[in-house]
Amino acid sequence: QVQLVESGGGSVQAGGSLTLSCAASAYTYGHYCLGWFRQAPGKGREVVATIDRDGTTWYADSVKGRFTISQDKAKNTTYLRMNSLKPEDTAMYYCAARGGDYCYYYLTTYSADNFWGQGTQVTVSS
Repeated sequence: QVQLVESGGGSVQAGGSLTLSCAASAYTYGHYCLGWFRQAPGKGREVVATIDRDGTTWYADSVKGRFTISQDKAKNTTYLRMNSLKPEDTAMYYCAARGGDYCYYYLTTYSADNFWGQGTQVTVSS
């Protein structure tokens, strides 16, 4: 069982930056794949970025070049650095984890089996 706790959300103006953190209760680095999802009001949940056990990353087209997913092994924490934020980035952001490879595929296809955090709100004003 893995417990995930997100933090770092907040309110910023368009063009600003935020860094979200996802602290894991278990040793996830090299053992679990991690992903960031978001859900805006009235919309479905969408995957934003994933990082495989070997460090391979994937990004949604809407955030490519603006967001960066990374991990700190010593802190057992996964980050999402968000630059050049837009109002359409406003959403609740969730961290998810699962064992195995092919991170993007399994996190999105079998999302009910993921470990999930409680979410952190990001609001971007124009």
